[in-house]
Amino acid sequence: MKKLYLLLLGITLVVFCSSCEKLFNKEDPDELNGDPSPMAEVGVTVSSSSAEISGVKNFTATVTALDDGTSLYSGSATVTNAMLKNLVSNIPGITINGNTVTATDIKFKQTTEGLEFLSGPTAGIWVKYASEVGDTYPIGSTANVRTVVSKTGVDDYPYGFFLIKTIQVEEIPSAFKSSGITKITYIANHKFGLVGVKFTLDDGTSTNFPIYTSAEN
Repeated sequence: MKKLYLLLLGITLVVFCSSCEKLFNKEDPDELNGDPSPMAEVGVTVSSSSAEISGVKNFTATVTALDDGTSLYSGSATVTNAMLKNLVSNIPGITINGNTVTATDIKFKQTTEGLEFLSGPTAGIWVKYASEVGDTYPIGSTANVRTVVSKTGVDDYPYGFFLIKTIQVEEIPSAFKSSGITKITYIANHKFGLVGVKFTLDDGTSTNFPIYTSAEN
């Protein structure tokens, strides 16, 4: 009887400890985990279409440093679109000289699980690939959130010469409504990372900027 009691007690302790481990190791929904992405490595380049799109052309950026999981990007673009220049003007590291917008040491964290923006007042997760429609990510220290609005699981998004699956995350840039931009949508794929950024204007029109990265997960 004593041996049976000790056996039952041991099983109970194992189950309890296992439950505690799961409880305390539960992933923080506001934290980006995962292995470092190859897209975060020094020398990786990010660019958009070679053609001018809504007053933006010649966009390119490069990872110049990688420090404890944080990538520093520097790059530039020619921007004649006043609304977009106004949108990025408050981000630390952005300088504007006429139509030339230059970015220095813009911080991102990229892992195999997603992408997080780390610069300025709108810092926060842009996407977690495993998220589902309706999931939200906080924006900086504000009450605003980014919301997952689409995840079809179907190869239906044109990217280069083929179709890919995407997850789309929507942000309402309340601080910039006066600029005429009412919504920003981040479009991502688990293999290629960020593949597009769409800006929706107050007249209902939208512009989609494709994003191409020289590495992949």
